[in-house]
Amino acid sequence: MQNARTIFIQAVDKPARKVIIKRGKTATEYWTYCNEVGCDVWGILTSIKSISGEPVCLWLPKKYILPNTSEYVQGVEVPCNYSGEIPSGFEVITLSAAKYLMFQGEPFAEQDFGTAIEEVQNAIKKYDPSVIGYQWDDESPRIQLEPVGNRGYIELLAVK
Repeated sequence: MQNARTIFIQAVDKPARKVIIKRGKTATEYWTYCNEVGCDVWGILTSIKSISGEPVCLWLPKKYILPNTSEYVQGVEVPCNYSGEIPSGFEVITLSAAKYLMFQGEPFAEQDFGTAIEEVQNAIKKYDPSVIGYQWDDESPRIQLEPVGNRGYIELLAVK
């Protein structure tokens, strides 16, 4: 038990919103995505005022994936009435309101971000939302936040 790490789980309601996204080609995770579109996307996204306060990475459900584009994208959540500029090469999708389970790992040393991500993702694989009366909602994107050491790694999965 010395090496046991805590994963905190919290229900979060996400409002209906738009997401300004940049699609990749075949990416299913961050490193492939950066190789496909470059790593400067995040900097562009941080310049857009977000309802969640920061950019997000999304694993899109099939209904949001266009032909010859990736499941994994980066974006920024904005209000449904957003009418600001859309950067060149980006597009807007609209997401319905949804309930999510937020999985948050313990704080970690920045150089250990890979282990922190793995711990949370392994906990998610083992978690059964039916124990709290939910099931996974495959119609809403899975959300990944930037791994920040002092808050822990965070992913959100939709439930219904």
